[in-house]
Amino acid sequence: MTSLEAGKPSSYWLTRLCFQRALAAIYLIAFIIAANQYIPLLGEHGLLPVRLFLQRASFWDAPSLFWLDCTDRFLTAAIWFGMGLSGFALAGLSERRNTLFSASVWALLWLLYLSLVNVGQVFYGFGWETILLESGFLAIFLGSSNTKPPRIVLNLLLWVLFRIIFGAGMIKLRGDPCWRDLTCLYYHYETQPLPNPLSWYLHHLPHLWLKTCVLFTHVVELIVPWFLFAPWRKIRIIAGLLMVYFQLTLIISGNLSWLNYITIALCIPCFDGALLGRIVRIRHPEPTASSLAHRIAVYVLLALVLVLSVQPSINLFSRYQAMNASFEPFHLVNTYGAFGSITRDRYEIIIEGTDAEVPSDTAPWREYEFKGKPGNPRRRPCIVSPYHWKLDWQMWFAAMSDYRHHPWILNLIAKLLANDPRTLGLLANNPFPHAPPKFVRAELYLYHFTDSRADGAWWKREPVAHYLPPLSLDDSAFQQILQEQGWLQ
Repeated sequence: MTSLEAGKPSSYWLTRLCFQRALAAIYLIAFIIAANQYIPLLGEHGLLPVRLFLQRASFWDAPSLFWLDCTDRFLTAAIWFGMGLSGFALAGLSERRNTLFSASVWALLWLLYLSLVNVGQVFYGFGWETILLESGFLAIFLGSSNTKPPRIVLNLLLWVLFRIIFGAGMIKLRGDPCWRDLTCLYYHYETQPLPNPLSWYLHHLPHLWLKTCVLFTHVVELIVPWFLFAPWRKIRIIAGLLMVYFQLTLIISGNLSWLNYITIALCIPCFDGALLGRIVRIRHPEPTASSLAHRIAVYVLLALVLVLSVQPSINLFSRYQAMNASFEPFHLVNTYGAFGSITRDRYEIIIEGTDAEVPSDTAPWREYEFKGKPGNPRRRPCIVSPYHWKLDWQMWFAAMSDYRHHPWILNLIAKLLANDPRTLGLLANNPFPHAPPKFVRAELYLYHFTDSRADGAWWKREPVAHYLPPLSLDDSAFQQILQEQGWLQ
């Protein structure tokens, strides 16, 4: 007996409705993020232009609508169309006609977002992007509101959830030894990509409590997922509730984009209409049986997922487990994992500019502040999830290694030297509002949470090294690098 066969098919009508609305809301968030950030990051004059990426890639490596046209106008039109479709699905209008209409709406959403992700390069290389694509593809086959929910598809959604949670647990066991000695949370709240205000307080909890939290993490990620497929309704509900609770604790402890929100959405198939009906009061007609074409499509989907699950399943139990990886360009069945290793120290790149003629250390350097990542030690950490500031996240990665591993940062410097308005829109401030700086440099700092909030500061920091020397657009060597990368036109 599969995990959802214990209830009547119609008892999962409300389950499907809740999942579809939750997924539509996440799609809407994803397209809003793209509307605000895609053009300055990936547009014709972005930090990593799509047009340059397509010159090096092939269609089958990165299938995307933007092979047809990658101008800013076309990118923007696709993003806004995706926002409109997301709102359409969120309102339930996609399910009020027949199954073919519903499938068409969800297929378009998946295709549009696949197109964005496949040419999004490092700015779209996160696990939650592929979770959305995999879940969005399965949603194509859920059917409209007047048909019985296909139990196979609901179980396939639980298979996605299993790989997300169990994959995260396995990567921790194989990764950083602090997961095995239960000390990872001594560091995580301080060194995660974008801490929030609660992260400071969580970091200062007693070590015994933090060790207990790591142990609870192992239980939820390594043991609880197996009960998703239990034939007993109450066991599935308990497993689902434990996972929802765990994801809520992650939401309040940091800014992980919509990762935790979509994981909660994938918990919805654990709950039948009898449980959800106590929360969501809605009447619905008795659904009719699916059409023969729909049933055939669902069985074809099942066969496809089973075949594509072979590599991700092997990966789950491999000693060389890959984290957040796709094995085919359509991201239909992927492998997941989170925080396999924990950094012990937090380094931050602080970008500064000056309008002095000579860029010496005694020149008046002014800092650029980012919207989310730590900068000014007295500025309160942000609360932004399920939204995602993509540049801020990449700055976190960039601080871990030499700038040569993150060449886009040179283009960022060039755009700050030109006071590029779209790039500056990704930042919290422009310290040179009247004229661009003559030089921009990047300094590396070591950050730690303060021991006390008595003086109002959240962070204490100390300079570590020069990350990038002072650069100017008049520097011929810098101009040559920009030309070689194709960033100067």
